[in-house]
Amino acid sequence: MKAILRDHEIAASDDIVSVGGYEYFPPATVRLEWLEKSPRTPHDLECPHGVQFYDVVIDGERHVRNAWSYESPKPKMEAVRDRFGFWEDVVVR
Repeated sequence: MKAILRDHEIAASDDIVSVGGYEYFPPATVRLEWLEKSPRTPHDLECPHGVQFYDVVIDGERHVRNAWSYESPKPKMEAVRDRFGFWEDVVVR
């Protein structure tokens, strides 16, 4: 699978974990240099899995909170610990 934002491949891997309708990529397959941590909102802080959202920044264009990872997931989400999910402007196929 690939995560693509306007013809830019952010991630590509066959090692995908699917949970809740989202696909999660291992960090070694993600262009981490294009991700910048987003400030945590009160809603983020309520997440029991320790969610951290990221802005995707490519060629100076910022796509706010288009990626995320769970830093301290509860058992039901343990399979996606430290992996990255994408949404909104990012197409996963």
